[in-house]
Amino acid sequence: MRFLHPEMLLLLALLPLLAFLYGRKGAAPAVVFSTTSLAAGLAGPRKLRPGKIRLLLRLGVLALLILALAGPQLGSSTTEIEASGIDILLAVDVSGSMEAMDFTLDGKQVNRLAVVKKVVDEFIEQRPNDRIGLLAFGGRPYLVSPLTLDHEWLRKRLESIEVGMVEDGTAIGSAIGSGTNRLRDQKAKSRILILLTDGMNNAGSVPPLLAAEAAETLNIKVYTIGAGTRGEAPQPVTDNYGRRRLVMVKVDIDEETLKGVAEKTGAVYFRATDTSSLAKIYEDINKMETTTRSIKKFQLHRELFPLMIFAALILLGLDILQSRKKLP
Repeated sequence: MRFLHPEMLLLLALLPLLAFLYGRKGAAPAVVFSTTSLAAGLAGPRKLRPGKIRLLLRLGVLALLILALAGPQLGSSTTEIEASGIDILLAVDVSGSMEAMDFTLDGKQVNRLAVVKKVVDEFIEQRPNDRIGLLAFGGRPYLVSPLTLDHEWLRKRLESIEVGMVEDGTAIGSAIGSGTNRLRDQKAKSRILILLTDGMNNAGSVPPLLAAEAAETLNIKVYTIGAGTRGEAPQPVTDNYGRRRLVMVKVDIDEETLKGVAEKTGAVYFRATDTSSLAKIYEDINKMETTTRSIKKFQLHRELFPLMIFAALILLGLDILQSRKKLP
């Protein structure tokens, strides 16, 4: 917890003084009698007189109002951290071909996207001080997460991406263009786009090499990764009766274009044919030269001001009820 105006807390020191002055003056009578003989029958031990209860309630109201004025907040802060000088945008293909099951994970045959999500998650974990964003693309690009230092939230967004979340197709050029647009206004000393695909550019209106020229002009590196075994790969299909089965389909990656994009922007093209080679690629990229800079990390706070006011109103209500209470 923190307070926006901690100097207001000094007012709490006045509460003991008010209680002392109240005690010297004497508590206000809870019930007024015309003669003391009428109250003689009420004499007897009491745990706490009504006047003292009302005093505690009023002091509680004042304390809560002072705390409210101090601006209490809970949950977050603004801090300066040392971060690398790299902003990274991860572009992941989510077209139908990413369902091809030519990769293994923990000894089980799984589709390409499952392995990509696992490897990318580890990559994010290894770069805690980088601003990282996530872009999914099929027939068009879709921003899953903007650049952020909140990697816990980023990894949850990564887990949410699925094959078919956008129109089918492989819009490599549009993905590069969208990624470049997201990175262009950033002030990082180094900005990179890591694009992974298992197909050829067959959608979108932007040619990949033209998009690469725009990235080069803005000094943005585009690392490209071609994912998938060479030759053929097993891919699940659904027949007319709704039954799922695996069929062998041709793996067709436009490596020349991907190489051209990487080379034009001063980056490197990689080919991943299995889980270990894909992990190695992200490890290699992780070893890139970085610079360190001090940046501010912003986190949201929950305002406790309304809770303090609400609690003060409750105590005030109890004080009013106590003042109207009749003795039996």
